[in-house]
Amino acid sequence: MLIKVYGSAVFGVEAQTIIVEVNVDQGVGYYLVGLPDNAIKESNYRIAAALQNNGYRIPGKKITINMAPADLRKEGSAYDLTLALGILAASNQILANTIKDYLIMGELSLDGGVNPIKGALPIAIKAKEEGFKGFILPSANAKEAAVVDGLDIYGVEHIQEVIDFFDLGKSLPKTSLDLQSEFERSLDFPEFDFADVKGQESIKRCMEIAAAGGHNIILIGPPGAGKTMLAKRLPSILPPMTVEEALETTKIHSVVGKVQHMGLMSERPFRSPHHTISSAALVGGGSYPQPGEISLSHNGVLFLDELPEFERRVLEVMRQPMEDREVTIARAKFTVTYPSSFMLVASMNPSPGGYFNDPDAPLSSSPLEMQRYLGKISGPLLDRIDIHIEVAPVPFEKLSEDRKGEGSVSIRKRVVVARDIQTIRFRDLDHVHYNAQMGTKHIREHCKLDGDTKQLLKNAMEQLHLSARAYDRILKITKFDCKQIFLN
Repeated sequence: MLIKVYGSAVFGVEAQTIIVEVNVDQGVGYYLVGLPDNAIKESNYRIAAALQNNGYRIPGKKITINMAPADLRKEGSAYDLTLALGILAASNQILANTIKDYLIMGELSLDGGVNPIKGALPIAIKAKEEGFKGFILPSANAKEAAVVDGLDIYGVEHIQEVIDFFDLGKSLPKTSLDLQSEFERSLDFPEFDFADVKGQESIKRCMEIAAAGGHNIILIGPPGAGKTMLAKRLPSILPPMTVEEALETTKIHSVVGKVQHMGLMSERPFRSPHHTISSAALVGGGSYPQPGEISLSHNGVLFLDELPEFERRVLEVMRQPMEDREVTIARAKFTVTYPSSFMLVASMNPSPGGYFNDPDAPLSSSPLEMQRYLGKISGPLLDRIDIHIEVAPVPFEKLSEDRKGEGSVSIRKRVVVARDIQTIRFRDLDHVHYNAQMGTKHIREHCKLDGDTKQLLKNAMEQLHLSARAYDRILKITKFDCKQIFLN
């Protein structure tokens, strides 16, 4: 008997429906075809144990399973539940007249428990697009999939629940999600608040400008000056994510299985990889490509602490994603693209010893050591960082005073106003929402200079030997600052 069951595969951040054809016929053997990987080939052992422990069995007949499209590589253990249901239905151990209406995914444990999968959200989106009535998946992923409206989501803990649903007509509880309440969160008490930062008012102003325009920044200062402390508080002044941004971000984190037991990601991501990270882990890749740290920080902040400690070749692979705001990973038979629109926040010491710009500390690094240290960061990469901020140590008087600085909530309000202005400014453009995303054409249109300002910029470029890219980035920052002064 031939039965068709439906699963799904995730490539990049998009899903593709997989048709699992199970045929049970006279003879002996178990044949699984359609380019499955080792995890899928091993599924027959998990399925056999799970069925045996729940009063069912794999029939002693010839079982042929085809996973179509047959030329598309499939990976992972998430097809266990799909294959098990197909075998039971094709061998007439259960009735499954409505199985074609549902997309089924889940990894089986040996006792029949259903374990979490990756990519539940993009799979649910695809299931709705293709007209499936419902999606049966592990309960740990149910809230994540329930973000998709108009699709019945059934979270299950055990294979017996699914068998009873199809064979006996028993109902499964539907998982629903109120997007509005899920998206609402308290912004009045951020975990990391700028009110905790003593002094550094000019640094906080620079970070406010960066947050409003989505600009990349680098903090340069001696150890203990507060660079990491300031960087961790940047997300607290970024505007709240829109529903569209939250969906984009959740899809990426869903692919790597980081939103289990969660619904919609409403907080902007903050990623801080260690300096020993590889280029594949940073930008994404692998035999079966997965998103890297720069994609996991999409719509959020990527913080690279101690920038010169990262390998130069690792940093260089960031140059193209920083410009294009997406990462394309090519393999022989397929290509995947991950979005990577992030704010880069980097920090570094001015010298190997860390105290080069501190007048009270002795110069402990030789010119050769300085050159080797600073040479780890290429000019083209620094050219892509809009704002360079010198962070000086906070004097004792500032550290010891009881008065708190301005909090993140009030700074965020100004940032939101500035972002609203930019939204209106770029309302006719599809891929430009704030100043940092402007291209050359938009800069020429929106960032016009008067005579005195143009002369000042000319002098700066000639004396500091700035590039054409630096010229454009200065104009992007100036556009925000002038508008903000006008508002004040």
